[in-house]
Amino acid sequence: MKRKKFRIAFLMLSLILVSCAAMAQDIHFSQFYEASILRNPALTGIFSDDYKVGVIYKSQWSSISKPYQTALVSGEVRIPVKGEASDFVSVGLLAYYDKAGTIELQTIGAYPAINYNKSLHDASNSFLSVGFTGGYLQRSYDPSKATFNNQYQNGGFNASNPTGEQLPSPKINQWDVGAGISFNSTAGEAKNINYIVGVAGYHFTKPKSSLYNNELIRLEMKWNGNAAVSVKLDGPFSVSMQANYAQQGTYREIIAGAILGWNLMRDEKEKLFSLNAGGFYRVGDAIIPMLRLEYKDFAVGLTYDVNISKLKAASSARGGLELTLFKTGILHQSENRNACPQFFD
Repeated sequence: MKRKKFRIAFLMLSLILVSCAAMAQDIHFSQFYEASILRNPALTGIFSDDYKVGVIYKSQWSSISKPYQTALVSGEVRIPVKGEASDFVSVGLLAYYDKAGTIELQTIGAYPAINYNKSLHDASNSFLSVGFTGGYLQRSYDPSKATFNNQYQNGGFNASNPTGEQLPSPKINQWDVGAGISFNSTAGEAKNINYIVGVAGYHFTKPKSSLYNNELIRLEMKWNGNAAVSVKLDGPFSVSMQANYAQQGTYREIIAGAILGWNLMRDEKEKLFSLNAGGFYRVGDAIIPMLRLEYKDFAVGLTYDVNISKLKAASSARGGLELTLFKTGILHQSENRNACPQFFD
């Protein structure tokens, strides 16, 4: 009986610690390249069509506790700058919902973004981009779903028993500010290599992040480094490499991987169908196989986190399933559309 109680107490403590970590860190995705505004606002609108809309859904840790669920919806539009041959402004909006644990710790966020893409007018079709975002966050939990030791008596649970606990406010609101810069260009005699590098920062105001209204507990600043390369190979094949580095307080995440693509072309410039397969590695945490199908303007992506961290004994290596659905399209014809980098659009 003591051993069983210890296991229950250990599990509750683990869930509390995970929930506290969720309060201190931002959400993240295995298909991180699809969440441009959260990765770097200067990546907003960096694709070859005029608009891009889509959704991401992730469910993880179902083998340990109640599944952690995250959903995201985003839209981005490129607008040519009048009087400039190649410059354009990109605007976007991203919103997400994240729910974790038994007490349903929730985060709702909305991030509008604007990005100015300046053509450097060189032979490599280079662009320098500067982007900004200002976000609104609401964090909350459900006090009615919390349970305490005083409610367990005579070997059973009774929700009507007084807890003797004074719970904090169930909701806090935060405002956030982020900015970034990126550079993209082409290389190779046939300009068959596209690449992009960038850096961004978030939480410049360090908003309060305590349900107890503790002034000393604040959301740590976050720094992101981004890089990607896409190469068109001979025949129908292409290869893309993506990497992202994130640092937030003492927390660090490095994720990188490669994708091989097989492309069926409608004509010399337009793809009809594409099959992409590959994988990513999140350092010290997970191996992530990936599959992506594209048909005309639609793309469906699938990844699964195979957990390899110290938590794998409890998770049985089962991390999380992530699905994405995106659509791109053209609003107007432009001679400069192909000057932008092409990775998955």
